[in-house]
Amino acid sequence: MINFGVVGCGRVARVHTEAIAAAADANLYALCDTGEQRIRQYADRYPIKAVFTDFEEMLGDPAIDVINICTPHGLHAEMAVKSIEAGKHVMIEKPLALSLDEADRVIETARRQRVKVTVVQQNRFNEAILTTRRALQEGRFGRLTYGTAYIRWRREQDYYDQDAWRGTTAMADGVLMNQAIHTIDLLVWLMGPVKRITGRTATRQHRLEMEDLGVAMLEFESGALAIVDGTTTIFPSDLGAGLNLFGQNGMVCIGGNAANRIEKWRFGRDFQQEENEVLALQKENPASVYGTGHTHCVRDFVQAVREDREPFISLEDGRYALKIVLAIYQSNSTGLPVDLTQ
Repeated sequence: MINFGVVGCGRVARVHTEAIAAAADANLYALCDTGEQRIRQYADRYPIKAVFTDFEEMLGDPAIDVINICTPHGLHAEMAVKSIEAGKHVMIEKPLALSLDEADRVIETARRQRVKVTVVQQNRFNEAILTTRRALQEGRFGRLTYGTAYIRWRREQDYYDQDAWRGTTAMADGVLMNQAIHTIDLLVWLMGPVKRITGRTATRQHRLEMEDLGVAMLEFESGALAIVDGTTTIFPSDLGAGLNLFGQNGMVCIGGNAANRIEKWRFGRDFQQEENEVLALQKENPASVYGTGHTHCVRDFVQAVREDREPFISLEDGRYALKIVLAIYQSNSTGLPVDLTQ
């Protein structure tokens, strides 16, 4: 049994604790937060063995094998480095870090300490995404021409007001870094390396320091183009998250509330029968916009530790998604495109 310790008992800790509790050979052993009330909401739900209000004390517990970092964004990299140096395996909620230098420090420390570390970009496990990736690998699209990725969600002001760090520049808590980074990750995982980015951000509806709206055009090394849009300003309710891929021989449109459902599957001119078969296999939307991927992340991580292999989602994957978001911010700041090949 592999013992997990979750640090940061806020909103996202719910899906982490549920995923750990559901995974075979995983044990939710410890919780850590500076607020005892936040700890209690999870400690009362599970048979926790240890509770900490001091992170350094938590790292000193030899029974903990894996640290799940669920704290505000700006704390991820430093806590990851400390956890790795303490000999722990680590699961880091996105984003991996707030700068590429911080990300590189995490990567180098993990390499030196020879522990397993992953970034939780859980939508990569969505069956709709994996099915589409197989179609790409089989060459069914032919040459990709165009793609789009979107998160069109509703967040009320009280979402940002519930924690002092939300929406702040110190924690880079804008819609691109917090919400849209998931679909951005899927887009570049499917479409390949990006050559150039032009982006714009705005704060249109909420009282916060960061953006609640971001758009970007991505030029890929393949020559394909893509558009990204992410916002928390949709009224009156969420429209979901998804992406569309278009190639010379076919197209796939993925929607749902977390890029989890294939809505169009069209290859060749006589596509109807195959599309009907694919659409018939699609499951209902998950109850939460977090989707169901956290459970797969934990299961994969347990196997990675046991088999001494790399996790399905690497630190380099997390770094690349971060690089794209930072490039959008840079382009917005300068008013110029950002060349990612330099």
